[in-house]
Amino acid sequence: MKQPNFYSNPGFDRLDRYRDDTDWLQSILATKQTRLLPVWRNQHLVTDHNRPVSFPGDQDRGLLALAQERILLGRDGEGTIWLALDISQLEQPLDWLPCPAEQTFRDLRVVGPLVDRHSGALLAHARAMVYWHQHHRFCPNCGSQTHSTRAGHMRVCSDSACGRAHHPRTDPAVIMLVHDGDYCLLGRQPSWPPGMHSTLAGFVEPGESLEDAVAREVCEEAGIRVTGIRYHSSQPWPFPASIMLGFYARATSSEIQVDGLELESANWFHRDQLLESPEDEHFHLPRRDSISWRLIETWMKRQHPD
Repeated sequence: MKQPNFYSNPGFDRLDRYRDDTDWLQSILATKQTRLLPVWRNQHLVTDHNRPVSFPGDQDRGLLALAQERILLGRDGEGTIWLALDISQLEQPLDWLPCPAEQTFRDLRVVGPLVDRHSGALLAHARAMVYWHQHHRFCPNCGSQTHSTRAGHMRVCSDSACGRAHHPRTDPAVIMLVHDGDYCLLGRQPSWPPGMHSTLAGFVEPGESLEDAVAREVCEEAGIRVTGIRYHSSQPWPFPASIMLGFYARATSSEIQVDGLELESANWFHRDQLLESPEDEHFHLPRRDSISWRLIETWMKRQHPD
């Protein structure tokens, strides 16, 4: 693979060794080397040109005091330390942040394909961590409230009789391009934007290998049997908390039987048909920041494993 998938962040130091060092954490909060990323209800602050907005730690505009969660993300290759700050409790966050009129909070689902790779990875990381905190405020073991520790990377049950520690979760999902000669299988879910077609995908079930999950999902959703399952790459996908594991698979049957639940339709598409696609409201491929696009693009260019 020539480059990592979008939302990946190779070389990013997650600074695990400092997560329990309260003195170090306090020392970096209000410094120029630290950048603060506000997250409001799963949205990020961006300019009207879709450039993410962050604030130096020594000019935090009150964010540190406002944040209900401070999450240490890590340090990038230029030495900048990044913190995500959850300010979702604010009804009107822009009233608290003296931002220019051209800055607003937008969902990563919208701006993700428009930002650079470094920014996309940071925003995805921040979104995933904030989402986890918001959905784990109570212990699933006993129901008591939990509190954040380890610089935002663990929540601990407040009931001393329980005391269970909870860590951020990532749900594994397989996503696969099924091919047969010069044809590939693309499907469509009813909730997708009009005209969008993509690869098939599904979550891995307990006690199941990744290869078994690929074969099961393709058979369940489209009635197609596959062989020659080959791994391609992976992608963090913070919508809300998945790791997408990309595969190719060869079809051993061709008659499509759509389940009508996951998919509303599925069809075989010729390589030339996709290469010449007008990409309009009647037919278009998935968003360019997705691993599904990467799998399709690699196949169209004949760069996929046989």
